[in-house]
Amino acid sequence: MVQLQVFIYTFLAAMAGVIPPGLINMSVAKTCLNRGKKAALMMAIGASIIVLLQATVAVLLSSYIFDHPYVKGMLLRTGLVILILMMLYFLFTAQHSKSKDDINKSKSSRSFLNGLLIATLNVFPIPYFVVLSTVFGSEFDFRFETLNIILFAFSAALGTFVTLYAYIIFFIKIEDRTTRFKKYSNYFMAALMLILACVTLWRIYYKGG
Repeated sequence: MVQLQVFIYTFLAAMAGVIPPGLINMSVAKTCLNRGKKAALMMAIGASIIVLLQATVAVLLSSYIFDHPYVKGMLLRTGLVILILMMLYFLFTAQHSKSKDDINKSKSSRSFLNGLLIATLNVFPIPYFVVLSTVFGSEFDFRFETLNIILFAFSAALGTFVTLYAYIIFFIKIEDRTTRFKKYSNYFMAALMLILACVTLWRIYYKGG
């Protein structure tokens, strides 16, 4: 019964964590519009696999990270640097973007690797799942043994994939009304990275991250 509760709560928490516009879901949306559903689906699968690994690491490190705030701070600072680099990348790409034909010729299999890469660069799910696993450990007396860790990580990955897939379906349905997003998607991504970087900077210096 406890395992079922944790599975459901982790699944819902993972879904909720991906709903707000972020690096992964906006990258999937951009890929969906520029390369099609198959490429976006491959990216979502790749990202979900990384989330599975991140959730596993989070569970294993949960007690250590809470006992060592310095580690949490380093994760946030690493994320800040990555966000700034990603912002510069999208700005550069926007100014040297490929034509639509060139983009459509890109292999969809590359999207899987892109999903792995983008999710790897996105370190923020680790502290998120650290908090979640710690709450479960105290509130549900949930012991994170091997089977339970696998269950937790799988439900986190599944919840992430379901939300990303919902993004894909949504952008396919409104494809005719997304011309502006297609044209300025890289600028949009750069602006999103800037916002996330500002939020991260605030967390570091004003919340003791």
